[in-house]
Amino acid sequence: MPVRLTRRPAASSRRGGSRRRVVSTAVTAVLVGGTFAGLLSVTTARDSSAATAPIPATPVKVRPVEAPAAASDGASVVQIVAHPDDDLFFMNPDTSQSIHSGSPLTSVYLTSGESDGVNARPRDAAGAAPDKAGYAEARQNGIRAAYAEMATGSRTSPWDRVAIPTAGGATAELDTLRAKPHVKLVWLQIREAGATNGDRPQSLNGLWHGRISALASQRATGTPVAADFTYTKDQVVATVTGVLERFRPTFVRMQDPTSGKVPGTGRYQDHQDHLYGARFVQAALARYADVPGHPHVGVQNYLGYPTSVLPHTLDPETADAKLKILKTYAWMDGVNDCGTVAGCGDLKVAARPAGRGWAQTIRYARGTSTSWVQRDRDGGLHAFSVLDGRLATWRKAAAAAAWRGPLLLPGGGLDSGVTSTLLPDGRLAVFGTRTTLGAGPADYRREVVTAEQSATGGAFGPWRTLGTPERNDVEGTSDISAPAVTVGTDGRMTLVVRDSGHRLAAREQGTDGRWGPWWTLGGADVHGDPVAATDAAGRGYVFASTPHTVLAWAAQRPGGPLAGPALTGLPPTTLALSASPAPGGEGVRLWFRKPASNDLRTADFSGAGLVSPMRELAGGVAGFGPVSGSMGGSTGGAVGGAKGSASVGGEGMLAVRSRTGVLATAPLGRGATRPTWRLERFLFSGAPDAGTDGVAAIGLNGRLHWTPAGR
Repeated sequence: MPVRLTRRPAASSRRGGSRRRVVSTAVTAVLVGGTFAGLLSVTTARDSSAATAPIPATPVKVRPVEAPAAASDGASVVQIVAHPDDDLFFMNPDTSQSIHSGSPLTSVYLTSGESDGVNARPRDAAGAAPDKAGYAEARQNGIRAAYAEMATGSRTSPWDRVAIPTAGGATAELDTLRAKPHVKLVWLQIREAGATNGDRPQSLNGLWHGRISALASQRATGTPVAADFTYTKDQVVATVTGVLERFRPTFVRMQDPTSGKVPGTGRYQDHQDHLYGARFVQAALARYADVPGHPHVGVQNYLGYPTSVLPHTLDPETADAKLKILKTYAWMDGVNDCGTVAGCGDLKVAARPAGRGWAQTIRYARGTSTSWVQRDRDGGLHAFSVLDGRLATWRKAAAAAAWRGPLLLPGGGLDSGVTSTLLPDGRLAVFGTRTTLGAGPADYRREVVTAEQSATGGAFGPWRTLGTPERNDVEGTSDISAPAVTVGTDGRMTLVVRDSGHRLAAREQGTDGRWGPWWTLGGADVHGDPVAATDAAGRGYVFASTPHTVLAWAAQRPGGPLAGPALTGLPPTTLALSASPAPGGEGVRLWFRKPASNDLRTADFSGAGLVSPMRELAGGVAGFGPVSGSMGGSTGGAVGGAKGSASVGGEGMLAVRSRTGVLATAPLGRGATRPTWRLERFLFSGAPDAGTDGVAAIGLNGRLHWTPAGR
């Protein structure tokens, strides 16, 4: 029988009604704010497996608020964080968009986040008696209020709370929002570290490294979990694996397991609970991948504390809506509508509800490549993603309307986010990173790997490791970016990653197929993933963002070595970049967004120099993340380009994540400055890949969605 613990109604019905009106106004603002050029049409997402001739759609003037993500696509999301509020700070607005889609969403909290047990603003904390169970309850109350408000518009919407057994031999709390039962919360209630960097053996960090044999629980006051418990390392992994088995997600959101250390200090850049909690989730996902019969699952990592020093990614309307939910969590108004002594939210957060710029930002730690679709010599298209920690491949023959796949290749442990390239002999190659957990904590390792077709049009060969520029996990937590690759006309490849020192490192492959040692390309304060492209002349380019500008490396002759870094003179970006051959074949085009507005921007380069003024595309759709663009008439991409599907002439395509989280696409002819946007009706993972043929995106259901050009 569920234990129903409901919040008491607000002080007056009039006040409750006012709150609902305010919520409605805020949500409308975040969904419809912004300028849309020309007509904006809305289509219903179709799975690539059902692709047929395009269904004509008559463009109509609509508002994005009328285009929520479809709830019938089979997506199911589980997001796992270390503390209550990590999801609100670092995963929203993705969280709210999943709630509004109607698809199942389950948020899992590894620790109770009990801290020092004082639920008070810093100015009020002096003399307050610590109550860790009470503070854990207050944080739970705040999360329930925030999710209820996101889902129903009322923070007092009731929850059903029950105790459930875990696969680790203990008990957890499961909360279900009664009005929206697709929204659930799971509280594992493990003890937290209580310090970002402090030496705390009684923590997930200590348990991961074997400094303790078991970690105790910290139950919240009022929880239906009746008894204290302890977990060994294996039991934590088993518990998280059991959660995955119970809720059978198609998509998992998690924190960054390799968030790095502050150079020269040995201090973690992110909270130790975030990092090691994510490693426990990695271990659980690896175990879950071997469970037969589960749906394929994709993964997205989110950056935490390091976002503090990086440009904001959200437009003002979206940031305001995110901040409003954080204020609900923080119990800013102090009205006791939950009926508990502990309080109805987290008053520590009330002192700074936006965090350190976190309310204005959401940033993926990887999975931002827009180079995961390639055209082969026969005109067919190939798409690549990661499902179940394995490479998933799709193919569409040149004359076919439908894609076939996914086919999962052998070899697990792949991290989300892969990039692909076309080799001079017509074969395709895929690059990514792979995490090896190993037998002990010292064996944890992230390395670059590649797989190539054995012959043109043939199967992919085994994965080959290219190693890592990192000396060990201890010094930099294996913090390397996803790879970027340039390919010369002679077949020589240059592989580039960002290392934990925030510089670029590279390896080169000779024409004999042998790879040379890692060497430093340079740069300073580089963040995010580098991107690469090759122009029509065969010159390679690499771009990487800093908090203040973009750095460029370029080959001065076809097949020549990369030289740089050169200062581009570009203003700050949101870090997420994409590059493609420029129209006309002269140089490459870089796509990016303006911080705190997410207006789209572009600039052309030849050599390492800027050859066109930075341009803004009027009529944006806000959102965040990379801009994937491919210009018609481009001849690049035939060998080693960032857009293999751009080798065919015709009108270009533009694709972005919109403010509502759904895919936005637009045709873009040469010289066009006002895209006409079309909103698809599905949420997707990572970044889209736009080519002259169409736009590909991987839905949260793990399926490939294809929007043909000219539809």
